[in-house]
Amino acid sequence: MENHELGRIGRAVSAVGLGTWQLGADWGDVSESDALAVLAASADRGVTLFDTADVYGDGRSEALIGAFLAGRPGHGITVATKMGRRLAQEPQNYTAENFRAWTDRSRRNLRVDTLDLVQLHCPPSAVIDDDATYGALDALVDDGTIAAYGVSVETCAQALAAISRPHVANVQIILNPFRLKPLDEVLPAAAAAGVAIFARVPLASGLLSGKYTASTTFSADDHRSYNRQGEAFDKGETFSGVDYETGLAAAAELAAALPAGVSLPAAALAWGASRPGVTAVIPGARNVAQAQSNADAAALLPGAARAGELDLDAFDAVVRRVYDEKLREQIHPQW
Repeated sequence: MENHELGRIGRAVSAVGLGTWQLGADWGDVSESDALAVLAASADRGVTLFDTADVYGDGRSEALIGAFLAGRPGHGITVATKMGRRLAQEPQNYTAENFRAWTDRSRRNLRVDTLDLVQLHCPPSAVIDDDATYGALDALVDDGTIAAYGVSVETCAQALAAISRPHVANVQIILNPFRLKPLDEVLPAAAAAGVAIFARVPLASGLLSGKYTASTTFSADDHRSYNRQGEAFDKGETFSGVDYETGLAAAAELAAALPAGVSLPAAALAWGASRPGVTAVIPGARNVAQAQSNADAAALLPGAARAGELDLDAFDAVVRRVYDEKLREQIHPQW
């Protein structure tokens, strides 16, 4: 597993991390035993970055990670959690008092005294622009509640605003072959500032798995059923905001360009992890097989065991062509 420096934090994390939204809620039911098995399979494959949030299953995801890591002393895993969606995403709710309450709850869930990394969970732009936000976060660092902080964002404009702040350690943004806009300005700005980038939703909610068809259905409690038009939260969180049928066609075209033996999800993850300025991609997994295959995508990165199997420059050219032809007009102006 290739490792990258996590910006201003001064530690390295795996190029392929694990997103744990699936272990909380909004993806259908995942049992506790299956969730713990996903965590173990990822760690055993060299994954050293777990990304979670206090609202994933109302703390279930955090609690599962806390229980798992308690049984692995010296694990070397960085846990990045998120806060800010336990109340309505309105600027007046992002107060120092709420920050402390939320982080104290996350510390209990994760069974730690100091949280490795806390990210504001897609707050309004007014919160990202407010000096008081960073004063409150700096106070949590100063007293040892958190080691570092970052911001998870919806838009490139929000990412650039966060990157400009001197103590922001990371920015988390949707980046995958269906969402290329961060390549233009966000990644160069982050690299210049020493800010880590986590590429979230790197498989476009499974559209880049290559397994879905027009007849695929999702359970009623899966956001891919109930949030396709942004009914519950930002539309871009579901299938990266791409129309489902259009996404299927684009995914099929990308898959057709790959050499035998290289799957579309592996190629998409390796592509994302290899973009200059990306610290880690953070795909989710519902089962052990998915966790293992996600981690194994790192073997396609330059210098790794299977690097010769995928020409990332050639794949990048196809990604950009498909994006320009099928997605740019719909997606690029929105986020």
